[in-house]
Amino acid sequence: MRHPDKTRENRARRAAKRQGLLVHKSMCRDPRAIGYGSYWLSGPDGRPVELSRERGSLALSLDEVEAFLKGES
Repeated sequence: MRHPDKTRENRARRAAKRQGLLVHKSMCRDPRAIGYGSYWLSGPDGRPVELSRERGSLALSLDEVEAFLKGES
């Protein structure tokens, strides 16, 4: 059985690729850890994309990644 968000992750990765970006998923496997289940975007040079300075973190939810790629944030 596939993880329910895997389809959304793949769709986000394809959308990011069309925009010259990459989607990365946290490798943290401890559900109690701060970065668990989070994502971030990077440019082709590998440097993280900072979406807003107010956030103070590069970690995003999958919903936030999708919204950014759609131009909603």
